[in-house]
Amino acid sequence: MRVALGVTGGIAAYKAAELVRVLQDKGLEVQVIMTRSARRFVTALTLASLSGRKVITDMFATSGGEPNVESAIEHIAVAQNIDALVVAPATANTIAKIARGIADDFLTTLCLATRAPLIIAPAMNVNMWENPATQENLDILRGRGATILDPDEGYLACGMTGPGRLASVETIARALFVTLGIREDLRDEKVLVTAGRTEEPLDAVRYLSNRSSGKMGYALAEASRRRGARVSLVSGPASLEPPQGVHFERVRTTEEMAEAVFRHLDESSVVLMAAAVADFRPAESQNGKIKKRDGFSTIEVEPTRDILAEIARRRRPSQVVVGFAAEAERVLENASQKLREKGLDLIVANDVTREGAGFEVDTNIVTLIFPDGREIPLEKMSKLDVAKRVLDQVVEMKSRVRR
Repeated sequence: MRVALGVTGGIAAYKAAELVRVLQDKGLEVQVIMTRSARRFVTALTLASLSGRKVITDMFATSGGEPNVESAIEHIAVAQNIDALVVAPATANTIAKIARGIADDFLTTLCLATRAPLIIAPAMNVNMWENPATQENLDILRGRGATILDPDEGYLACGMTGPGRLASVETIARALFVTLGIREDLRDEKVLVTAGRTEEPLDAVRYLSNRSSGKMGYALAEASRRRGARVSLVSGPASLEPPQGVHFERVRTTEEMAEAVFRHLDESSVVLMAAAVADFRPAESQNGKIKKRDGFSTIEVEPTRDILAEIARRRRPSQVVVGFAAEAERVLENASQKLREKGLDLIVANDVTREGAGFEVDTNIVTLIFPDGREIPLEKMSKLDVAKRVLDQVVEMKSRVRR
């Protein structure tokens, strides 16, 4: 989703930097627009660095000393490609212009040109806030459907005390999330996610493992974080950057993963076991490298620790535990058996032989299977979208537990 953030001239303009970061943490694309006065309080370079895109500061940017024709109609392009427009902080001057339809800079012109929802967070001196003209302008904007976030009360930069302080970044962000339909239904939950593969060493160079890339688990961690959860991600080897804002632990072997999981299990309300844990490990692991000339005809293996089975024995009734089954044959039958044996609330089954599913790709084709026998097949979609659908079911299960 794309959001335009209008920053106007006031001491609270510096808080726009934190707001950009919070919105990006939710996966939103943020286009910042600054008025001339705003640039007296915070630099465009700061907000460009945080948002990852050029800040719009002028209605008519120049190219070689001449007005740039493309920039002159840029407000139309922005207006047609945003899902919401936030003005924070909004000065009394800018509020008056928006209410009266004055379009004398990029931001106020954008307000006229867009049909996206408008959220305004005023910040100003208490007398300016209480002035009848300001209140009349706000009433006009409310009547047109704009969301007005009343300022907080407290000590103001001008030395006075009263309403006028910019609403908190959290308040502004939440209002935007509600407007965009972004859910924070895991806000009070602690989610534990496992991802990637485990590696069981044969010698100092070789190991037994599988092809898991970790993409499904990382998508689950990202989707959980976006919905407000506190996330711990335990990952085996994977060539991925962990999502921002999650507690991250890197492990290698199944034993290391088990130890990390059980450190977090008791405090977690949701457990998403997406890691492809090795089923076997060499009975003996050599310290050095086994030379080809020495050779060996067989490798003796033994079962690894069954993390899911241990979770089933140690879990609390209120915990929701989700497993994953990557199968190559009899997919639904094998996944259903795993669901029953491990005592899971939900298992996500996929056929790794199908194109667009399984390891190393960005998409997946899965079936959600429940203890009561229900099955929900999902069409091919991104792993992040699969994660969202899995979390939809988790939220529903948590709501039943609360009832």
